[in-house]
Amino acid sequence: MFGQAEIGIDLGTANLLVYSKDKGIIVNEPSVVAINKDTNKVLAIGSEAKDMIGKTPGRIIATRPMKDGVIADFEITTEMLKGLMRKASKELGLSLRKPTVVVCTPSGATTVERRAIEDAIKHSGAKEVHLIEEPVAAAIGADLPVEEPIANLIVDIGGGTTEVAIISYGGIVTCNSVRLAGDKLDEDIVHYIRKTYNLLIGERTAENIKMEIGHALIEHVEQTMAVRGRDLMTGLPKTIEVSSYEIQQAIKESLLSILESIRTTLETCPPELSGDIVDRGIVLSGGGALLKGMQEWVSEEILVPVHVAPNPLESVAIGTGRSLHVLKALQKVKN
Repeated sequence: MFGQAEIGIDLGTANLLVYSKDKGIIVNEPSVVAINKDTNKVLAIGSEAKDMIGKTPGRIIATRPMKDGVIADFEITTEMLKGLMRKASKELGLSLRKPTVVVCTPSGATTVERRAIEDAIKHSGAKEVHLIEEPVAAAIGADLPVEEPIANLIVDIGGGTTEVAIISYGGIVTCNSVRLAGDKLDEDIVHYIRKTYNLLIGERTAENIKMEIGHALIEHVEQTMAVRGRDLMTGLPKTIEVSSYEIQQAIKESLLSILESIRTTLETCPPELSGDIVDRGIVLSGGGALLKGMQEWVSEEILVPVHVAPNPLESVAIGTGRSLHVLKALQKVKN
């Protein structure tokens, strides 16, 4: 439809993924940029910049230009995208041709936020830009039959936002977008350890704790983990031991907010589609789907089958890339 140079971009708060229908995921980098404050020059992007977080001298800052799934700093996001588009073009051998790009936006994004995403992609060297709502992209990437007249309930728990949507006939029937997801769980852990142990830890450490011993609100065999940080009383490095039950308590409130958004979406579901959800259940995607016990917990609370997408971390990117061929159909339904 659009010629050969077609790519899909998942412009996530935590990670930026680029998908090509011929080669699959060709770029998967953290959405982090390191810049020199004195010169405003970009020093590193992606993994290289993420490694610098919390370890740089004063004049260099490692920052995330995306906040809650939308652009917080337009110029830095554009620079990050330029670098990643160069990388993608190199992978695809598109040195001369500008690609057509489909990029996802949170369903709760405002018109201004959508325009900012579109402009940033155009500035980074795209020929055409098409926007697709994140839940629809996640559903396509999770192999759900989004164009059919049956209800597909997707829960995409990313870095900055959790998107809950019921999709039928290629469009969103009802949805809820909460600006609370993986990053908020990390913040909860940092806050808990500071409050309980007077120990300051960084976001990288908090993320590791979440991945190693974080659990949804289910019974589990207790795990412990040694955590290093800075003692706020003495200012010296210190190591403590933290239990998985403590971390469960630390993230409990945020998990309950995510559950509440699933319930709210189900409450506004048309009765004709409710039966489909009882039969087909819920599909979880995004990094949050990988939290230990998440699938069992949501199933216990909502009382319907819960499935995890085949590639939860890549669902949105795969969906944006695949949506190129169904985009016209999706737009007809929307219009």
